[in-house]
Amino acid sequence: MSRPHRRARAGADRAGLYDEITGKIIAELEAGRFPWVQPWGSSAAAAPLGLPKNASTGRAYSGINILILWGAVVQHGFPGQAWLTFRQALSQGGNVRKGEHGTTVVYADRFVPEDEKQRARDTGEDAQAIPFLKRFTVFNVAQCEGLPEDVTVEVPPPPPGTIEPTVEALIKASGIDFRIGGDRAYYVPAHDYVMVPPPAAYFEPINWHRTALHELGHATGHAARLGRDLGGSFGSKKYAFEELVAEMNAAFCCAALGIVPTVRHADYLGSWLDVLREDNRAIVRAASQASKAADWLLSFLPDGGEAIAGGDHGQSEIDRRAA
Repeated sequence: MSRPHRRARAGADRAGLYDEITGKIIAELEAGRFPWVQPWGSSAAAAPLGLPKNASTGRAYSGINILILWGAVVQHGFPGQAWLTFRQALSQGGNVRKGEHGTTVVYADRFVPEDEKQRARDTGEDAQAIPFLKRFTVFNVAQCEGLPEDVTVEVPPPPPGTIEPTVEALIKASGIDFRIGGDRAYYVPAHDYVMVPPPAAYFEPINWHRTALHELGHATGHAARLGRDLGGSFGSKKYAFEELVAEMNAAFCCAALGIVPTVRHADYLGSWLDVLREDNRAIVRAASQASKAADWLLSFLPDGGEAIAGGDHGQSEIDRRAA
């Protein structure tokens, strides 16, 4: 098969995968369910609060794969958040039980074909990388048998009473200008500060921490940090996209810290649907950027813990960046 035909087929496969992922997310949103908080607001969720991890490497899955695997936990009632590929189950001395169906996760990256490298050498121009998106199948450890106990045991959630001091210490360590006052929560990109009403303004004190993590998510996008485009005006699709990033960032941070995620801005539902219907890559990009934001914030945990939400982005089973 010629290179143009291979590229055309790869492009069609990639577009089909984006359509498949986006279609599932749109269906959930249209039904009034938010995939980044659904598992923990549902009685169907048997798994403990947390982020999905690879049981063989111990690394967390990132980006859109968090939503995909959380959805599988709810759909199938899995009791844990640990996953393995078929080969990893074998390497651990176990196997996937006969008849079990896996869950498809994705890996996105870019590569430079040889003919493009040659073109760049001939013309002196920069070589153009081509995005690619691959599917991988993983199985929850509950779908496996014969695995050693240390692979199947879930890490317990943080004990009660340790959440609030941890979040407050994270805020201080981040160095972000964080102000408490007023009657609404927001981030001001032009002056790079976060404003959140005092905890007493919230019916449930934990909601203050959820709100703080949402607004801190916006602050990670500042040019001095992760450098996202924060220039969207209120009501624009660019503004809605950034709100989607901040929402998922807060959910990922909450899950990592043992706080049950909630939707902070459900009133943006219509705008998010518009963004996703217009661009089949938007949810993958937003989830990827949300993971990076959560990684940045969680790196300031008082115990000096490593970034939790994204894990090792070199792993082939996880979504590394939006293509």
